[in-house]
Amino acid sequence: MTPLAHAHLPCNGPGDGEVTGWVPATERSDDSLFVYDCINAEKTTLGNKGQDGKATDKGSDDILAFAFSPSGDYFALTDDSKRLVLFHTKPSWECVSVRSVNRRGTSLTITAAEDKILVADKSGDVYSYSITEPQAEGKLELGHLSLLLDVALSPDDQYILTADRDEKIRVSLAKAPHYIVSYCLGHKEFVSKILVIPNYPDLLLSASGKYPVSRITYCCQGGYVAILCDCIPTVYVFQLDATAQQLVYRQKISLTHKIWDIAFEETGDLWILEENSEAPLQLYRPCDGQWKPVTDDKGLQKMSKYLQDNWTVFEGFVGAESHYSCLYKASFDNMAAYLQRKEERLKQQKKKRQDLQHGSNGQTKKMKTEESSL
Repeated sequence: MTPLAHAHLPCNGPGDGEVTGWVPATERSDDSLFVYDCINAEKTTLGNKGQDGKATDKGSDDILAFAFSPSGDYFALTDDSKRLVLFHTKPSWECVSVRSVNRRGTSLTITAAEDKILVADKSGDVYSYSITEPQAEGKLELGHLSLLLDVALSPDDQYILTADRDEKIRVSLAKAPHYIVSYCLGHKEFVSKILVIPNYPDLLLSASGKYPVSRITYCCQGGYVAILCDCIPTVYVFQLDATAQQLVYRQKISLTHKIWDIAFEETGDLWILEENSEAPLQLYRPCDGQWKPVTDDKGLQKMSKYLQDNWTVFEGFVGAESHYSCLYKASFDNMAAYLQRKEERLKQQKKKRQDLQHGSNGQTKKMKTEESSL
Protein backbone atom coordinates (compact mmCIF):
# COMPACT_ATOMS: atom_id res chain seq x y z
CA MET A 1 0.00 0.00 0.00
CA THR A 2 1.34 3.39 -0.91
CA PRO A 3 2.09 5.77 1.98
CA LEU A 4 1.88 8.93 -0.13
CA ALA A 5 -1.79 9.51 0.50
CA HIS A 6 -1.33 9.65 4.23
CA ALA A 7 1.38 12.21 4.85
CA HIS A 8 0.56 15.23 2.72
CA LEU A 9 -1.22 17.63 5.01
CA PRO A 10 0.05 19.68 7.91
CA CYS A 11 -2.17 18.73 10.80
CA ASN A 12 -3.12 21.26 13.44
CA GLY A 13 -4.20 19.30 16.47
CA PRO A 14 -6.09 20.74 19.41
CA GLY A 15 -2.86 21.26 21.35
CA ASP A 16 -2.28 20.37 25.01
CA GLY A 17 0.08 17.54 24.09
CA GLU A 18 -1.93 16.32 21.10
CA VAL A 19 -0.15 15.17 17.95
CA THR A 20 0.44 18.02 15.53
CA GLY A 21 2.66 16.39 12.92
CA TRP A 22 1.69 12.95 11.74
CA VAL A 23 3.29 10.63 9.22
CA PRO A 24 1.74 7.16 9.00
CA ALA A 25 3.54 4.94 6.55
CA THR A 26 3.66 1.50 4.98
CA GLU A 27 3.11 -1.67 6.97
CA ARG A 28 6.14 -3.12 8.70
CA SER A 29 7.09 -6.77 9.07
CA ASP A 30 5.26 -7.01 12.40
CA ASP A 31 2.04 -5.85 10.70
CA SER A 32 1.97 -2.58 12.63
CA LEU A 33 2.07 1.03 11.50
CA PHE A 34 4.95 3.42 12.00
CA VAL A 35 3.86 6.75 13.46
CA TYR A 36 6.14 9.73 13.99
CA ASP A 37 5.18 12.66 16.14
CA CYS A 38 6.98 15.87 15.15
CA ILE A 39 6.25 17.36 18.54
CA ASN A 40 8.85 14.99 20.02
CA ALA A 41 11.55 15.91 17.52
CA GLU A 42 14.54 17.93 18.60
CA LYS A 43 13.66 21.61 18.75
CA THR A 44 15.76 24.20 16.94
CA THR A 45 16.15 27.90 17.61
CA LEU A 46 14.03 29.93 15.22
CA GLY A 47 14.43 33.44 13.95
CA ASN A 48 15.74 36.45 15.82
CA LYS A 49 15.65 36.88 19.54
CA GLY A 50 13.75 39.63 21.26
CA GLN A 51 14.89 41.88 24.09
CA ASP A 52 14.11 39.16 26.62
CA GLY A 53 16.40 36.74 24.81
CA LYS A 54 13.56 34.52 23.64
CA ALA A 55 12.95 33.60 20.02
CA THR A 56 10.39 35.87 18.37
CA ASP A 57 9.61 33.38 15.59
CA LYS A 58 7.88 30.38 17.15
CA GLY A 59 7.12 27.60 14.70
CA SER A 60 4.56 24.84 15.01
CA ASP A 61 5.04 21.15 14.28
CA ASP A 62 3.02 21.24 11.07
CA ILE A 63 4.50 19.29 8.16
CA LEU A 64 5.15 21.65 5.23
CA ALA A 65 6.66 19.28 2.66
CA PHE A 66 7.73 15.66 2.33
CA ALA A 67 9.09 13.18 -0.22
CA PHE A 68 10.08 9.57 -0.66
CA SER A 69 13.25 8.57 -2.46
CA PRO A 70 12.72 6.85 -5.84
CA SER A 71 13.33 3.40 -4.31
CA GLY A 72 11.27 4.14 -1.22
CA ASP A 73 14.26 3.47 1.05
CA TYR A 74 14.24 7.02 2.43
CA PHE A 75 11.59 9.49 3.51
CA ALA A 76 12.21 13.14 4.38
CA LEU A 77 10.00 15.89 5.74
CA THR A 78 10.36 19.50 6.76
CA ASP A 79 8.10 21.25 9.23
CA ASP A 80 7.10 24.69 10.40
CA SER A 81 9.77 24.62 13.10
CA LYS A 82 12.46 24.64 10.37
CA ARG A 83 13.49 21.05 10.88
CA LEU A 84 14.48 18.52 8.25
CA VAL A 85 13.78 14.98 9.42
CA LEU A 86 15.23 12.01 7.54
CA PHE A 87 13.97 8.44 7.87
CA HIS A 88 15.27 5.11 6.65
CA THR A 89 12.30 2.90 5.76
CA LYS A 90 13.83 -0.53 5.14
CA PRO A 91 13.88 -3.09 6.65
CA SER A 92 11.98 -1.05 9.24
CA TRP A 93 11.28 2.64 9.74
CA GLU A 94 13.89 4.56 11.70
CA CYS A 95 14.57 8.26 12.22
CA VAL A 96 18.11 8.87 10.95
CA SER A 97 18.60 12.57 11.65
CA VAL A 98 16.93 15.85 12.59
CA ARG A 99 18.61 18.93 11.11
CA SER A 100 17.71 22.60 11.04
CA VAL A 101 17.04 24.51 7.81
CA ASN A 102 17.60 28.23 7.26
CA ARG A 103 14.05 29.07 6.11
CA ARG A 104 10.71 27.34 6.16
CA GLY A 105 10.50 24.89 3.30
CA THR A 106 7.86 24.80 0.59
CA SER A 107 8.91 21.66 -1.28
CA LEU A 108 11.59 18.99 -1.23
CA THR A 109 12.80 16.11 -3.35
CA ILE A 110 15.41 13.35 -3.13
CA THR A 111 17.93 12.63 -5.87
CA ALA A 112 17.74 9.43 -7.92
CA ALA A 113 21.16 8.51 -6.54
CA GLU A 114 19.60 8.91 -3.07
CA ASP A 115 22.57 10.83 -1.78
CA LYS A 116 21.00 14.29 -1.37
CA ILE A 117 17.81 16.03 -0.33
CA LEU A 118 16.95 19.29 -2.10
CA VAL A 119 14.83 21.70 -0.07
CA ALA A 120 13.19 24.77 -1.63
CA ASP A 121 12.20 27.51 0.79
CA LYS A 122 10.12 30.65 1.07
CA SER A 123 13.07 32.97 0.52
CA GLY A 124 13.61 31.53 -2.97
CA ASP A 125 16.66 29.39 -2.20
CA VAL A 126 17.38 25.70 -2.73
CA TYR A 127 19.65 23.93 -0.24
CA SER A 128 21.04 20.41 -0.54
CA TYR A 129 21.43 18.11 2.47
CA SER A 130 23.52 14.97 2.40
CA ILE A 131 21.92 11.58 3.04
CA THR A 132 25.24 9.74 3.29
CA GLU A 133 26.31 12.26 5.96
CA PRO A 134 23.01 12.69 7.79
CA GLN A 135 24.30 15.25 10.29
CA ALA A 136 25.98 17.54 7.76
CA GLU A 137 24.69 21.08 7.31
CA GLY A 138 22.97 22.22 4.17
CA LYS A 139 24.68 23.72 1.13
CA LEU A 140 23.18 26.56 -0.88
CA GLU A 141 22.67 25.40 -4.47
CA LEU A 142 20.72 28.18 -6.18
CA GLY A 143 18.38 31.07 -5.55
CA HIS A 144 15.42 32.92 -7.03
CA LEU A 145 14.26 36.46 -6.38
CA SER A 146 10.80 35.12 -5.64
CA LEU A 147 9.12 32.58 -3.36
CA LEU A 148 9.72 29.01 -4.54
CA LEU A 149 6.68 26.72 -4.70
CA ASP A 150 8.12 23.49 -6.08
CA VAL A 151 11.40 21.77 -6.89
CA ALA A 152 12.02 18.71 -9.05
CA LEU A 153 14.88 16.73 -10.54
CA SER A 154 15.33 15.06 -13.89
CA PRO A 155 15.41 11.24 -13.56
CA ASP A 156 19.16 11.22 -14.24
CA ASP A 157 19.85 13.95 -11.63
CA GLN A 158 21.34 16.13 -14.35
CA TYR A 159 18.94 19.06 -13.99
CA ILE A 160 17.26 20.89 -11.11
CA LEU A 161 13.88 22.40 -11.94
CA THR A 162 12.40 25.13 -9.76
CA ALA A 163 9.03 26.88 -9.93
CA ASP A 164 8.35 30.26 -8.35
CA ARG A 165 5.64 32.78 -7.63
CA ASP A 166 6.70 34.98 -10.55
CA GLU A 167 5.28 32.59 -13.18
CA LYS A 168 8.70 31.12 -14.04
CA ILE A 169 10.14 27.64 -14.23
CA ARG A 170 13.94 27.54 -14.23
CA VAL A 171 16.07 24.62 -15.42
CA SER A 172 19.54 24.61 -13.84
CA LEU A 173 22.50 22.30 -14.26
CA ALA A 174 22.77 20.15 -11.13
CA LYS A 175 26.58 20.04 -11.13
CA ALA A 176 26.76 23.82 -11.53
CA PRO A 177 23.40 25.24 -10.36
CA HIS A 178 24.50 28.81 -11.11
CA TYR A 179 24.37 27.84 -14.81
CA ILE A 180 20.80 28.29 -16.06
CA VAL A 181 20.05 25.95 -18.95
CA SER A 182 16.67 27.45 -19.83
CA TYR A 183 13.44 29.02 -18.62
CA CYS A 184 9.98 27.55 -19.19
CA LEU A 185 7.68 30.54 -19.60
CA GLY A 186 4.04 30.99 -20.53
CA HIS A 187 2.19 30.85 -17.23
CA LYS A 188 0.37 34.01 -16.19
CA GLU A 189 0.09 33.14 -12.50
CA PHE A 190 2.35 31.49 -9.94
CA VAL A 191 3.53 27.97 -10.83
CA SER A 192 2.15 25.66 -8.14
CA LYS A 193 3.38 22.23 -9.27
CA ILE A 194 5.92 20.73 -11.66
CA LEU A 195 6.57 17.08 -12.53
CA VAL A 196 9.16 15.54 -14.83
CA ILE A 197 7.63 12.45 -16.46
CA PRO A 198 9.77 9.52 -15.21
CA ASN A 199 9.64 7.43 -18.39
CA TYR A 200 9.69 10.51 -20.67
CA PRO A 201 12.40 12.63 -19.01
CA ASP A 202 12.30 15.25 -21.77
CA LEU A 203 8.70 16.15 -20.87
CA LEU A 204 7.62 18.37 -17.99
CA LEU A 205 4.12 18.85 -16.56
CA SER A 206 3.40 22.16 -14.86
CA ALA A 207 0.36 23.81 -13.29
CA SER A 208 -0.27 27.43 -12.40
CA GLY A 209 -2.54 29.52 -10.24
CA LYS A 210 -5.09 30.02 -12.99
CA TYR A 211 -6.52 26.69 -11.83
CA PRO A 212 -4.43 26.04 -8.71
CA VAL A 213 -3.32 22.41 -8.73
CA SER A 214 -2.28 21.02 -5.36
CA ARG A 215 -1.15 17.59 -6.55
CA ILE A 216 -0.02 15.85 -9.73
CA THR A 217 0.58 12.10 -9.57
CA TYR A 218 1.74 9.90 -12.43
CA CYS A 219 1.50 6.19 -13.19
CA CYS A 220 4.09 4.83 -15.61
CA GLN A 221 1.91 1.84 -16.39
CA GLY A 222 -0.35 3.30 -19.05
CA GLY A 223 1.00 6.84 -18.71
CA TYR A 224 -1.90 8.07 -16.58
CA VAL A 225 -1.88 11.44 -14.86
CA ALA A 226 -4.20 12.33 -11.97
CA ILE A 227 -4.64 15.99 -11.10
CA LEU A 228 -6.14 17.48 -7.97
CA CYS A 229 -7.20 21.11 -7.95
CA ASP A 230 -7.16 23.03 -4.70
CA CYS A 231 -10.36 22.88 -2.60
CA ILE A 232 -12.31 21.04 -5.32
CA PRO A 233 -13.79 17.56 -4.51
CA THR A 234 -12.83 16.22 -7.93
CA VAL A 235 -9.92 14.25 -9.38
CA TYR A 236 -9.23 14.51 -13.10
CA VAL A 237 -7.56 11.58 -14.84
CA PHE A 238 -5.68 12.05 -18.11
CA GLN A 239 -3.52 9.84 -20.29
CA LEU A 240 -0.24 11.11 -21.64
CA ASP A 241 0.21 11.11 -25.41
CA ALA A 242 3.98 11.49 -25.48
CA THR A 243 4.16 11.71 -29.27
CA ALA A 244 1.71 14.57 -29.49
CA GLN A 245 2.94 15.98 -26.16
CA GLN A 246 -0.53 16.44 -24.76
CA LEU A 247 -2.84 15.06 -22.08
CA VAL A 248 -5.94 13.20 -23.21
CA TYR A 249 -8.92 13.44 -20.85
CA ARG A 250 -10.12 10.06 -19.54
CA GLN A 251 -12.24 10.43 -16.43
CA LYS A 252 -13.52 12.71 -13.71
CA ILE A 253 -13.88 11.28 -10.19
CA SER A 254 -16.24 13.43 -8.11
CA LEU A 255 -16.65 13.04 -4.37
CA THR A 256 -18.82 14.84 -1.84
CA HIS A 257 -16.02 16.09 0.43
CA LYS A 258 -12.94 18.19 -0.18
CA ILE A 259 -9.97 16.09 -1.27
CA TRP A 260 -6.68 16.53 0.55
CA ASP A 261 -4.33 14.28 -1.41
CA ILE A 262 -4.06 11.68 -4.17
CA ALA A 263 -1.42 9.11 -5.14
CA PHE A 264 -1.01 6.44 -7.80
CA GLU A 265 0.44 3.03 -7.11
CA GLU A 266 2.62 1.36 -9.71
CA THR A 267 -0.27 -1.00 -10.44
CA GLY A 268 -2.52 1.93 -11.35
CA ASP A 269 -4.56 1.94 -8.14
CA LEU A 270 -5.47 5.48 -7.13
CA TRP A 271 -5.64 6.44 -3.43
CA ILE A 272 -7.67 9.46 -2.38
CA LEU A 273 -7.58 11.11 1.05
CA GLU A 274 -10.60 13.30 1.69
CA GLU A 275 -12.04 15.50 4.41
CA ASN A 276 -14.50 12.92 5.69
CA SER A 277 -14.20 11.41 9.17
CA GLU A 278 -16.54 8.51 8.32
CA ALA A 279 -14.70 7.42 5.15
CA PRO A 280 -11.42 9.37 4.95
CA LEU A 281 -9.69 7.08 2.47
CA GLN A 282 -10.90 5.94 -0.94
CA LEU A 283 -9.34 3.43 -3.31
CA TYR A 284 -10.06 3.42 -7.06
CA ARG A 285 -8.87 0.59 -9.26
CA PRO A 286 -8.62 0.64 -13.08
CA CYS A 287 -11.10 -1.60 -14.89
CA ASP A 288 -11.67 -1.43 -18.65
CA GLY A 289 -10.07 2.01 -18.86
CA GLN A 290 -12.12 3.49 -16.00
CA TRP A 291 -11.29 3.83 -12.30
CA LYS A 292 -13.92 2.30 -10.06
CA PRO A 293 -14.18 2.39 -6.25
CA VAL A 294 -12.99 -0.61 -4.25
CA THR A 295 -14.26 -1.37 -0.75
CA ASP A 296 -13.06 -4.92 0.06
CA ASP A 297 -9.31 -4.24 0.00
CA LYS A 298 -7.70 -5.23 3.32
CA GLY A 299 -5.12 -2.45 3.18
CA LEU A 300 -7.86 0.11 2.58
CA GLN A 301 -9.92 -1.20 5.49
CA LYS A 302 -6.95 -1.17 7.86
CA MET A 303 -5.80 2.34 7.00
CA SER A 304 -9.35 3.69 7.01
CA LYS A 305 -9.91 2.37 10.52
CA TYR A 306 -6.63 3.87 11.67
CA LEU A 307 -7.54 7.26 10.22
CA GLN A 308 -10.97 7.13 11.82
CA ASP A 309 -9.53 6.23 15.22
CA ASN A 310 -7.04 9.12 15.01
CA TRP A 311 -9.24 11.71 13.32
CA THR A 312 -8.46 14.27 16.05
CA VAL A 313 -5.14 14.77 14.29
CA PHE A 314 -6.98 16.23 11.30
CA GLU A 315 -9.62 18.27 13.12
CA GLY A 316 -7.58 21.46 13.04
CA PHE A 317 -7.33 21.24 9.26
CA VAL A 318 -10.98 20.51 8.49
CA GLY A 319 -12.56 23.45 6.71
CA ALA A 320 -9.25 25.24 6.25
CA GLU A 321 -9.07 27.85 3.51
CA SER A 322 -6.90 27.54 0.45
CA HIS A 323 -3.21 28.22 1.11
CA TYR A 324 -2.85 29.41 -2.50
CA SER A 325 -5.11 32.45 -2.11
CA CYS A 326 -2.31 34.55 -0.62
CA LEU A 327 -0.07 33.89 -3.65
CA TYR A 328 -2.10 35.87 -6.15
CA LYS A 329 -0.59 39.25 -6.86
CA ALA A 330 -2.80 42.25 -6.23
CA SER A 331 -3.48 44.28 -9.35
CA PHE A 332 -4.26 47.97 -9.16
CA ASP A 333 -6.16 49.70 -11.95
CA ASN A 334 -5.26 53.33 -11.26
CA MET A 335 -5.78 54.48 -14.86
CA ALA A 336 -9.33 55.70 -14.21
CA ALA A 337 -8.20 57.72 -11.20
CA TYR A 338 -5.26 59.09 -13.19
CA LEU A 339 -7.49 60.19 -16.07
CA GLN A 340 -9.91 61.83 -13.64
CA ARG A 341 -7.10 63.77 -11.94
CA LYS A 342 -5.74 64.74 -15.35
CA GLU A 343 -9.15 66.03 -16.45
CA GLU A 344 -9.51 68.06 -13.26
CA ARG A 345 -6.01 69.46 -13.71
CA LEU A 346 -6.76 70.48 -17.31
CA LYS A 347 -9.99 72.17 -16.21
CA GLN A 348 -8.11 74.09 -13.52
CA GLN A 349 -5.44 75.18 -16.01
CA LYS A 350 -8.12 76.27 -18.49
CA LYS A 351 -9.98 78.22 -15.83
CA LYS A 352 -6.74 79.88 -14.72
CA ARG A 353 -5.98 80.97 -18.28
CA GLN A 354 -9.48 82.34 -18.68
CA ASP A 355 -9.20 84.28 -15.43
CA LEU A 356 -5.87 85.72 -16.53
CA GLN A 357 -7.31 86.62 -19.90
CA HIS A 358 -10.34 88.36 -18.36
CA GLY A 359 -8.09 90.23 -15.96
CA SER A 360 -5.85 91.34 -18.81
CA ASN A 361 -8.83 92.54 -20.91
CA GLY A 362 -10.26 94.53 -17.99
CA GLN A 363 -6.95 96.27 -17.37
CA THR A 364 -6.63 97.16 -21.07
CA LYS A 365 -10.11 98.70 -21.13
CA LYS A 366 -9.35 100.73 -18.02
CA MET A 367 -6.17 102.12 -19.55
CA LYS A 368 -8.01 103.10 -22.73
CA THR A 369 -10.70 104.94 -20.72
CA GLU A 370 -8.09 106.88 -18.77
CA GLU A 371 -6.28 107.86 -22.00
CA SER A 372 -9.51 109.10 -23.63
CA SER A 373 -10.35 111.22 -20.58
CA LEU A 374 -6.95 112.88 -20.80
